[in-house]
Amino acid sequence: MNTVRLNAEQIASQIGGVVKGNAQTSIVGVAKLDEAGVEDLCFFANPKYEEQLYDSQAGIVIVPQNFVPAKPLNCTLIEHANPYFGFCIIMQTHFDPNTHDTEIHEQCFIDPQAKIGANVSIGYGAYIAAGAIIADGAILYPHVYVGKESTVGENTVLYAGVKIYANCHIGANCIVHSSTVIGSDGFGFAPIGDVYVKIPQIGNVLIEDNVEIGSNCSIDRATMGSTIIRNGVKLDNLIQVAHNVEIGANTVIAAHAGIAGSAKVGNNVMIGGQVGIAGHITIAPYVGIGAQAGVVKSITEPKTHWIGSPVLPLKDFFKSNGVFKHLPDMYKELAKLKELITKKDK
Repeated sequence: MNTVRLNAEQIASQIGGVVKGNAQTSIVGVAKLDEAGVEDLCFFANPKYEEQLYDSQAGIVIVPQNFVPAKPLNCTLIEHANPYFGFCIIMQTHFDPNTHDTEIHEQCFIDPQAKIGANVSIGYGAYIAAGAIIADGAILYPHVYVGKESTVGENTVLYAGVKIYANCHIGANCIVHSSTVIGSDGFGFAPIGDVYVKIPQIGNVLIEDNVEIGSNCSIDRATMGSTIIRNGVKLDNLIQVAHNVEIGANTVIAAHAGIAGSAKVGNNVMIGGQVGIAGHITIAPYVGIGAQAGVVKSITEPKTHWIGSPVLPLKDFFKSNGVFKHLPDMYKELAKLKELITKKDK
């Protein structure tokens, strides 16, 4: 049970905000505006939820700088340049349920040739193979597997059941959620007559710092060289990244997306759910790709937005969609015109 109690003055100090109201108002929890009680902290940032702010029972609300309420409020306000970010700091610091004990469980296996840093936690049933390196502050939950010569960076968290195959490298401050597999074989087979012969997948996976990967993702090792996920990438659940793919820094990808072999995705790309990206193509930086799009050729112009399957520029898609929904009526009109022309010819 959470026993944290913070007052407005303490919260403002921790997030760099300014108190407007009673600095001694205190909270013991966090909540949404429409669900909060008098001892909860909330945030308000989107104007469409302003009415909820006036009806809320929250004790403290983090609001934008220079916010002027249109109606009376019973809560204490904390002004902040980015209310949601400030709220997240407090949640992470004081209310994160995933707190980690620094201990190495007696029923895990650590090969004598593995190297374990300081303040590392390794849970029940975990297996650390020969030559693996677990850096300072890393947290490995139960049943994590780290293969030969693989590395896990400082303060990285691997949740229960994560599997890291041999010679794969994960940077610092990463989070990998349960049941994700990093370093499984790429889908490489050569047709020989009527059968497919496996092509050895001898490369690895390289994940840089500050990456978060959701649950049940598969990141395939390269055929040769590396499958690369650059700094700051965020992957949702159930994503397939194939062999020799490279994902640029700070790119975000929603669930059920699949990226085929040797595709190169630029920096700061946003990819929606269920997007499929063909192999051996390139996506330029700062591109946005809408949900369920099928990208079959390279997108070379940065800062453009695309949707549809096969993918089209956003404006072209909406124009085409506008025509598409009228096709049944257009077909009927065409049939009538054809009938008139046939009668005229007779």
